[in-house]
Amino acid sequence: METTCNRCHQSVPTDSTYCPSCGLPQLVYQAEPGAIPAAADRWPEAVRDASSIDWKTGIRAILTLAVPAGMLTSQFSPLRGLGIFWMSTAAGLAVLLYMRRQRPAWITIGAGARMGLVTGLVAGWLAFGLSGADLFVSRVVRHQGGEIDSAWKEAVTEMDRQTQRVEAQMSLPYNAAQAEAQRRWMLSPEGEAGFQTVGLAWYCSLLTLFAVAGGAVGARMVGRRRRPEI
Repeated sequence: METTCNRCHQSVPTDSTYCPSCGLPQLVYQAEPGAIPAAADRWPEAVRDASSIDWKTGIRAILTLAVPAGMLTSQFSPLRGLGIFWMSTAAGLAVLLYMRRQRPAWITIGAGARMGLVTGLVAGWLAFGLSGADLFVSRVVRHQGGEIDSAWKEAVTEMDRQTQRVEAQMSLPYNAAQAEAQRRWMLSPEGEAGFQTVGLAWYCSLLTLFAVAGGAVGARMVGRRRRPEI
């Protein structure tokens, strides 16, 4: 095995103390096998495990915050307007609660984001299910189907007006027959149910994204207070 001279960049035998080309003294050292620890062995255990999550403890912390967040962000909650705040806060607090119970020296932002993702998925599906159950109860048990259909009809009419306004501003031709066919489909039971389902799914997906951000922010806040002891 040969090295390279720092001055002339010519090959120097490993056992030579001088460069055969320019005569520059060379630093020669030998180490026993295993004397230099591997890179992974030079880091403390807390640093190597910073990106890993003890999911047994993590799931407990996530469920503690995800369940109330899902209830607060569902459609029957009067505080659902603050859904983004509830979801991101729940994810951040889940990371903090996990750190308090697990007490690792450090947690990476990526690990916090993964905990936020799980928090968002659990809370989002709970909000989706509770919102669907609330619509079912309102229509079937409370017999409020007429009010729901009337509100949906007004929403479809407003969307049609906005579409006409945008097409007029862009000087696009307005197809009355196509618009009427689309309006009839949206007012049909299938169309209304489809739009309600897609709207709830989009809402829950948005909440999940903010939960990921909240988990990352929570890990960042913990990382500023706790550093691995090297």
